[in-house]
Amino acid sequence: MIKLKVASIEPVSDRINLLSLVAEDGAALPVYEAGAHIDFDLGDIGKRSYSLIDFKPLEAEIMTYQIAVQREDKGQGGSIAMHRLAQGDVVFVSSPKNDFQLQVGDKDVLLIAGGIGVTPIISFATECARNGTNFAFHLASRSAELCPFRDRLRQLFGANLTLWFDAEQMIDLDRVVSSASSDCHIFCCGPKPMIEAVRARAEKAGFPADRIHFELFSTPMPEDGDQAFEVELASTGEVFTIPAGKTIVEVLEAADVDVMYDCARGDCGICQTDVISGTPDHRDVVLSDSERAASNVMQICVSRAKSARLVLDL
Repeated sequence: MIKLKVASIEPVSDRINLLSLVAEDGAALPVYEAGAHIDFDLGDIGKRSYSLIDFKPLEAEIMTYQIAVQREDKGQGGSIAMHRLAQGDVVFVSSPKNDFQLQVGDKDVLLIAGGIGVTPIISFATECARNGTNFAFHLASRSAELCPFRDRLRQLFGANLTLWFDAEQMIDLDRVVSSASSDCHIFCCGPKPMIEAVRARAEKAGFPADRIHFELFSTPMPEDGDQAFEVELASTGEVFTIPAGKTIVEVLEAADVDVMYDCARGDCGICQTDVISGTPDHRDVVLSDSERAASNVMQICVSRAKSARLVLDL
């Protein structure tokens, strides 16, 4: 873990703070590429991930990390703990990780964000502007007053930026996607309904899966009606009960079963596991409709079961 100090806190809105973080010892920070995030150790609350924001092009030596945190009063406590931080406080974070990379060369890029999901998209737009990549940046918010970094983004990206406010006109995803060139890469970060809507329109327009990229910005919450189910590990025959309010990853980790995962949101694909029998209840944004229908793989960090038991290739 890296020991960082809160250098400054800038209120962006009533619910969003922009935090600038530096190494406690004043040293340079680990380098990263646009789209990266860092994980904060929040003690009993657990791990929370926040995207690094680049309002200006990255330099060879990085002295400051910036993140934005939106307070969720009905969340699980992570954002509230982050909003309690004060200038000078020390935090422990992971080295930057990147499951949402901008690797498109000279191809066109379509950037779509919803609300606070704009944070990694800002970094993509900054990188596109730096390297001369043609890009269109669309940001949807409930209103102009609630739009994160509205004036700053207008100054930075000008005609490349289109702001959509639900109170005036909701984002027209059909028009946005249809306006993209056929060899464009699409990057979207926002709430799950937006991601699913963008995916559906992109697939309908003929974009292959390897040119549609997503990242969720929020930690998935339990759903009403969730029931306990069993998971059997094919390698050992061990059976674990997954209660409502707990994920497969959480239960297996508590039992010292070695599992691979990262985002814990169902968008990076690292925890994908083969399903030998049973029917998953897919809650990720990684799998295509056909993969979900086949039900032979699942993301065990968020997905649950429709059947009483799942047998997993673990």
